[in-house]
Amino acid sequence: MNVDALTTDFDHRDWQELTETDDPVRFAMVGVGWWTTEQAMPAVAAGDLCETTVLVSGDREKAADVAASSETVEHALTYEEFHDGAASDAYDAVYVVTPNARHLPFVETAAELDKAILCEKPMESTVERAERMIEVCDEHDATLMIAYRMHTEPAVRRAKDLIDEGYVGEPLFVHGNMTEPILDLVPDPDQWRLDWELSGGCAVMDIGLYPLNTSRFLLEADPVRVRGTVASVQEEFDDVPDEHGAFQLDFPGHAYAVCTASQNAHLDSHISVLGTEGKVRVEPAFYPWDDRALQLSRGGTTVDIDFEQIDQMEEEFEYFSHCLLTGAEPYADGEHGLVDIRTIKAVYEASETESTVELD
Repeated sequence: MNVDALTTDFDHRDWQELTETDDPVRFAMVGVGWWTTEQAMPAVAAGDLCETTVLVSGDREKAADVAASSETVEHALTYEEFHDGAASDAYDAVYVVTPNARHLPFVETAAELDKAILCEKPMESTVERAERMIEVCDEHDATLMIAYRMHTEPAVRRAKDLIDEGYVGEPLFVHGNMTEPILDLVPDPDQWRLDWELSGGCAVMDIGLYPLNTSRFLLEADPVRVRGTVASVQEEFDDVPDEHGAFQLDFPGHAYAVCTASQNAHLDSHISVLGTEGKVRVEPAFYPWDDRALQLSRGGTTVDIDFEQIDQMEEEFEYFSHCLLTGAEPYADGEHGLVDIRTIKAVYEASETESTVELD
């Protein structure tokens, strides 16, 4: 294994042609929770291609307070005002970060207002609502991207680069995990993630999505069938079936992914791809506050590979903005996100019926 070759000719922003602009993409942030204030807004402020100009919240005072601390935010709107089209000339794109089952109405309004949309994952709570999201964006020719941070994460992009270059041989098995003690991180038993109507699922839907989608990204393939088991044990999780979940994805060409997720376990995240000639592993992988680490094993040699540590959210917003400014189609679009929703719902079906579920 040529160790020197592993650190050369890799550009995690190989998608970038435009590095600065006098006309940044102006974002309206829909949902002003901690993720918006602590992750999204600082990421946009640190970038070169976009800025936050509008905040939208169910609580006008909350939005106004956050706006007052920002140098670029011009308007603080209520949800109703947003749907009425207030201040629509003050933003070009909408970032939707409400609970899952409330994504669709904001995407519909944004599409009708001729805005581009960056919608948080998972794209919606049901297959039908995800399908409607795609329909409305098609009807209005609106750009829709689902916010998967791993697609622009350097560690994952480098891992994919190594897989594509053949360092692991033919990929056979993907192992991915994302677990967390959600009630320690967000100490509220009434939070929306534990409400089936708002979330559409818990461990598998919220964080099992990471190993699922990253498996698809690394293999450049979609699963064809699913097996899975979910369970809820503690009473705080009585409204959702999946406090814990484990599932297997069968991919074309005899490649398989085994994914685990829990909202009530030790904080951990990793993904690895084992092939006929080697293995590549990212650990930690999915949490944005961890420094990611990448390791390649092949022929009796194990190498830790260096890469640039970045703000995952900044990369995501810069990529989406770059697509809008250059006229490129973003990856991943609504059809890509829909595959995940269908797969996740198949995991629940497989667990309930104790069967293998075929995917269309």
